[in-house]
Parts: sequence; structure tokens; C-alpha cells
Amino acid sequence: VQLQACGGGLVQAGGSLKLSCAASGRTSSKYHMGWFRQVPGKEREFVAAIRWYDGDTYYADSMKGRFSISKDDAKNTVTLQMNNLKPDDTALYYCAGRPTASFRVTLTKEVNAYRYWGQGTLVTVSS
Repeated sequence: VQLQACGGGLVQAGGSLKLSCAASGRTSSKYHMGWFRQVPGKEREFVAAIRWYDGDTYYADSMKGRFSISKDDAKNTVTLQMNNLKPDDTALYYCAGRPTASFRVTLTKEVNAYRYWGQGTLVTVSS
């Protein structure tokens, strides 16, 4: 499975960005897709996840209401819409894929649960 993330860039505080992650290879409807972010010197941080089977979503508390994750079945793409961005949102954003054994596995924020990772796309929010 290959994941290709794009959409990062420079935006002013209060602005919006939309990140996309295209999945290719042996994906399935049992996959979970997640977005994480990381700044130098800190651990990778969970942002949001979506269950491919039914579109169920899960967000980090600090992202609720500002970020929205969605999927496009036809394009095999997951999108992260980020609104009201803050300077603290500046980070390298990664998409990740987690194959699961069944359709009803609970979404997780655990980094180690995700097997496949994209290359990261940089988001910079200026004050």
C-alpha cells in the first residue's frame, strides 16, 4: 500500500487548508485511515481517523470542530479539511493506513496501530 499526501502550505492564522491522501495498492474497505502530525523534537500526534467501511470518524479533542476528515470511495482518497488554523497547528502532517481484520474494529489514535505511512506534507501557520 502506498500513501501520497499533498495539500500542505503556508497559511495565515484563521485560514483553512485541505490535505489529501491518495491510497494505492492492496487497500480494502476494512482499512482505517488516519492523519497525524509531528513537529521537531516531539512525538507524532494523532489528529483524526476514519473507518473506510462506514465513514465513522474519530478526532483528537483539540481538533474537534476545526478539522474534518472525509473519504472519497471513487478516488480512494481521504481528505482532512482544516479550518481556523492556529500557529500551533504548524507541523508535518502524515496520512496513515491501518488494515484491520473486520469491518467493526474501533478507530484508534495509537501511532503503532497504523502500518502504512505517507511521506508527510508541511503545514505552516503564520501569526
